[in-house]
This record gives sequence, C-alpha cells and structure tokens, in this order.
Amino acid sequence: MDAKTKMTALDRSAAKVEALLNPRNIVILGATDRPGNWPQRVWRNLQRYGFAGSVYPVNPNRDSVWDTRCYKSFAELPEKPDHIVVLIPAAFVPDALRKAAAAGARSATIMTSGFSEASDAASQELAGRLARVIEETGLAVSGPNCLGNINAAATLMTMPDDRPQVVADGPVAIVGQSGGLAMAIKRTLEERGVNSSVVVTSGNEAGLTTADYISYFAGRPETRVIVSYLESVKHPESFLAACRAARAAGKPVVVVKLGASEDGRAAALAHTGALAGSMEAFDAVAGAAGAVRVRTLDDVVEAVEFFTHASLPKGKGLGGITFSGGLRGLLLDAAAAHGLRFVTLAPKTLQRLEKLLTVGTIIGNPLDSGFAALTSADAYIGCVEALLSDPGVDVLLLQEELPRGPGTERKETNLRAVNEIAARIGKPISFVTMISHGLTDYSRTLRAELPHIAFLQEVDKTVRAVRSVTDYAERARMKPRKATRSVPASAKTKLDSVLKRRPAGAPRSLSEIESKALLKAYGLACPREGLATSARQAVEIAARIGFPVVAKAVSAALPHKSDAGGVLLGLDSAKAVRDAFAGITSRVGKRAKLDGILVAEMVSGGLELVLGANRDPEVGPVILFGTGGVDLELLRDVALAPPPLDEAAAEALIARTRAGTLLAGYRGRPALDKKALVKALMGLSQLVIDAGDRIDSIDINPFLLRKKGGVALDGLVVLAPRLLTEQG
Repeated sequence: MDAKTKMTALDRSAAKVEALLNPRNIVILGATDRPGNWPQRVWRNLQRYGFAGSVYPVNPNRDSVWDTRCYKSFAELPEKPDHIVVLIPAAFVPDALRKAAAAGARSATIMTSGFSEASDAASQELAGRLARVIEETGLAVSGPNCLGNINAAATLMTMPDDRPQVVADGPVAIVGQSGGLAMAIKRTLEERGVNSSVVVTSGNEAGLTTADYISYFAGRPETRVIVSYLESVKHPESFLAACRAARAAGKPVVVVKLGASEDGRAAALAHTGALAGSMEAFDAVAGAAGAVRVRTLDDVVEAVEFFTHASLPKGKGLGGITFSGGLRGLLLDAAAAHGLRFVTLAPKTLQRLEKLLTVGTIIGNPLDSGFAALTSADAYIGCVEALLSDPGVDVLLLQEELPRGPGTERKETNLRAVNEIAARIGKPISFVTMISHGLTDYSRTLRAELPHIAFLQEVDKTVRAVRSVTDYAERARMKPRKATRSVPASAKTKLDSVLKRRPAGAPRSLSEIESKALLKAYGLACPREGLATSARQAVEIAARIGFPVVAKAVSAALPHKSDAGGVLLGLDSAKAVRDAFAGITSRVGKRAKLDGILVAEMVSGGLELVLGANRDPEVGPVILFGTGGVDLELLRDVALAPPPLDEAAAEALIARTRAGTLLAGYRGRPALDKKALVKALMGLSQLVIDAGDRIDSIDINPFLLRKKGGVALDGLVVLAPRLLTEQG
C-alpha cells in the first residue's frame, strides 16, 4: 500500500489547511483599479504585513494595475499559481477554479458571495456547481462568502480590512463563518493582551469546513485554545472527531453557536424532537467531545482568558477574597445562578485565617462577620495560600483589576506574588473586577508579566466563564466510553426487519405496536396487551388480561393518540370496553385509518418518566431522560447525553434531572428500581446505535418506574425520511 493510500482523512484535511495558510505565492483574481476595491486592499495588506512569496494580479482585461504588471491568465505567470484569492462575479468562479487547479494551484479563498447563502434557485444551482468543482479538483478552499485569512507564521493577511492589524504569534486560533465576528473576537482578545496567530473566515464552507480547521489547529503545538463562531455543522461525525482530537491534545474548542428556530422544533413529530433543541443537543454531544459552547462573544473572551492563563480545575468548589461586601453578594448570587458554590472552609483553613486577618471578607467562611486580609502584604499572601490549601477549593477568585498606570507598587507586588503562587501550587487563580473596563498599554505590559493567573471582568461574565471551564475540565477527566452491547444480537435482526423501506406517502411514524416490538427486542418491558379489531375481541383480551384496562387507537398516521381522544383509561367492565371500542373507532377513525384498538393492562403505582432519542441534524443522535407524563413539555425536566451509554453514563444522565432525586425515595416515598431504569436507557442507546440514520426520533412516554422494574406504557418511533422515499 503506497503512502497516498495510507493517508487518513484527517491527514488529508490537515494537508489542505496547511496549503491554504502557508502558500508559496498568491494570485489575486479580479484585479481592478476601481477606487476602494477589495482586490487592491488585499494587495496592500499582503505588502504591508510582509508576505514573503510573490503576489500576482490577474485580470484578462488589464496589462497593469496598482503600478505593477497584471497578468491576463494563469498561463502567463512566471511560476505555477499556488493560492488564489477569488474576487470575480459568482457565475465565473467554478470555471476559474477548475483552470487554477489545472495550472497547479493548491488552494483558494473565495470572497465572492452569491452561492448557498442566497435562497434563489440560480444561486443554489451555482453553489452545487462550485461544490462539484472543489470535489473534483481537490482544491483546499475557504469560503465562498468569506473575508480572507490571517496566519502570522506565514505573514499572511488576505483580508480587505484597511484597519491596522496585529499579525503576530499567539496562543489562539480562530475560525468563524462570519468574518466580521471573527475579527471582533480577535480585536477584543488583543485588547486583553492575548494574540490570535491564525484567523480563518470560513464563510459558506463549500470546501474546507470548521471541522477541518479545528483538526489542523489541534495539531499545532503553538495553539492552546481554538475559538469557533459556528452557524451550522456541515458534517457531524467530522466535527465531533475534530473536537475529540483537540480535547486529546489539551486544547479547548470555545464555540459561539447559532441555534435552530423554535418553529423547527415545534414541527417535530415526536416530543423528544421538540425538547432536544439544537442548542441542548449541541451541548450534550459536542460538549462531550470537547467543545465549550458559550452564550456571547464577551463570554468567548473571558473563557479564552482563563484557558490561556490558568490551569484546569479539578472540581467546582470556589473560594474567594473580596474587599467589598457588595461584590461578595454579587459573586454569591452569580455562583448560585450558574450552578456553582463557594465552599464552606475546613476548620484547619479557618484556624490559619484567624491568625492573619482583621477586616474584610473571605467568601466561603461560614461566619457572618467574615474575615479579611488588609493588614499587610504578608497577611494577604498568607490568606491566598491558606485558601488554596483548602481541599474544597478548586478555583480561587480574588478581587482586583489591572492598574492603568504607575503608582500602585503595593498592588503590583501582590499581583506578582500571586502569580508565583499559582505557578508553584497549580490550582487556578483568577482576579475578578466589579465591572468591565478597558486596558492601557501599561496594563497590558504588566499583564504579560503575569502569565499564570487570569484576569476576568465583571461578576456574571466571570462566573459564567468559570462554569464553562469547570464543565470542560470535568468532561476532559472522563474516560472515553466504549460501546458494549447490552442486548442480544437478535435485537438487531428484529430492528432490520421492521425498518424496511416504505412507499412514498406512508406515515413516517411506526404504530405503537411496531414501536413497542422494537423496544421489547432491546430489553424494555411493556404491558400485557393485545390488538383488537372488533368489540368482542377487545372484551376477550381485557378478560384475559384482567380489569381494569386501557384502550388506545392504533395507527401509524396518529403519532399523538391522546390529543385526538384516542386513549381511554380505567375500563373496569366488559361494557366499558365495548363502549370504548365504539367511541374510539367512531371518533378517531374519521381522522386516520385504524389498525385496531390496543387493549392493555392498567399499570399504576410508579413514577412517570420519559426516555427518548433524537437525531439532531448537526450533531447526530442524542439520548433524553427526564420527568414524563402529560406535563412533559411544560416542566421540561430533561437532560441529554450522547450514545453509547454505559452504566456510569446512564446514571450520570439520571442524576442531572429533578426526577433523578426521586429514585432513592423522597419524603417517605418508596425507593424505585434504578437498575431497571439504567438497563432501559442502555437498551435505548443500543437501539439508537443499531438504527444509525434510519430513525429520526424515539419517544417512550410515560415510562413507569416502580419499586421493582419499569414499563414502557407508550412508544413512538419516527423514521428518517429516506426510508419513505428510497425505492427498492
């Protein structure tokens, strides 16, 4: 096998990004003398920032431009073109790329718009043509509809931005589908003293995607944090693999993500599809892979500040020192709001503090009066060391802001001392300010001399950043889960027999009987029940099961039976069963073709839960668990996790809900069978894995968990659309 065959997809992706960001020469396609035009701005920036290779303007209608020779074609160039900056009308881009590749080009940046971002048919068709050319030629392409790229190592600056830019080595790499937002993040990080050595504006991602860039950055030793502004995930498996590669390399991927609309979730056939909205699914699946989703661009800056300067915490316990009672209160409120807590200090820690302090506040001290560290620098440093030695403190927050000018020698001495402590002890320390503020050149110079401590701004932003960091650190400590089959191989055979291709126009959901057949095959218990096609048969089934019973309409075209009046409970006699059969048949039969009426045992005496699964279009399958019953969407007490689920992962999923607190017995209630619930979740996880992309979602609501065992009282499986449209 030759080297080319052995090369993995990840290697090929990295080689393409390398070609894009480290070109031998650059061709500006669309050179023109029009005032203020983008081609000229790109030319000027390449000169301004010292790109070492040659830069060639190309325009078939020009002999010269910008006081230099303009080439009419790739064939006229004195060497093979390598990187093409494309600034010509959209209709000409695909053919131009094909010619560039034939002439020897390895990469291109397409700034031109008018492709998939436009909704008209012509633009969509053009986007398809462009994608085919990129695939056929193998060109490494950023864009279209992007703003160019920066790579400090290659002194590459292909953006048309006239504002002065810092093109310098730094610990951050940025990839953004919006060039404007990517540059805003870059500028603000620079204001805080953190340089971004690479900025890629990926645009529509017709060629290289965010996943490709993350994979590449994961392999760069100089990159410590990866930032992504992400509008959509093109290839879920590649994106998750890239995040896992970054996590394995110890590099957080800080993401600002646009979400799907509420309308899209409301249109889901299964409740799980509505509950597992894109943001929640992204957090569960991409978060487990190593992504750190933050809410705002400001949150990006605070998270990057922490990741680039402080060590990862080993837990979520907070300690703090403030000189303001007001700030203390704000920190306590923010911690509670974001699921963190300031710990109660150990007696040994309190004893050390009592010897050091007179006035002020130590957050975490259970005494109302508090302590303080204002008497001397030695006392202050002693307090810092005492708090860091406390076994419950994982992150230490200290009130202070960077000086804006000289004249604060005592403060600077304390800052340097804390920096040395952080380097020696290894627990993360961050200073926190009352409010956001700007830095001066003096501030940034001092900040560069304090590499082991973070300086976070404003209380709520600080605590949000700390929560993001502690969540990431917690997930990074977890061992990767391996898929272990918890059900017999015959379950997969049953699944394959049920998930056959169906004629176009058929219902997308399976009937309750078909859905439950799959659940049973994967180890989920269901009630005793039978399908009746006549009132007499319904009575016979009820007598065999024993009264009282439940009657349900059965139709694949009726995913939500109760909404249509298709469910009747507590039928305690033959007459009640006959009346129910007649009523449901008359009432519901007008809305959908019925397979019959399901007569099932009336199961009670447990806790109503929901188990579900949904295939998110951006991150793939996700498992859902929480409080079930009729109030499911109102209460929204649910948590999500990616498959596969082993016992530990299933238990962790359960523990993240309020429903999970009820399992051990709550206020005198009996303990419930947690092992049965874990087994059911693992079976559902295996079903999702075996189904692949053939199932869109699964609802098991309610799943009734009892003192012994659990029962899926209802089940709904929604098929992927392709099973209805593919014909054998």
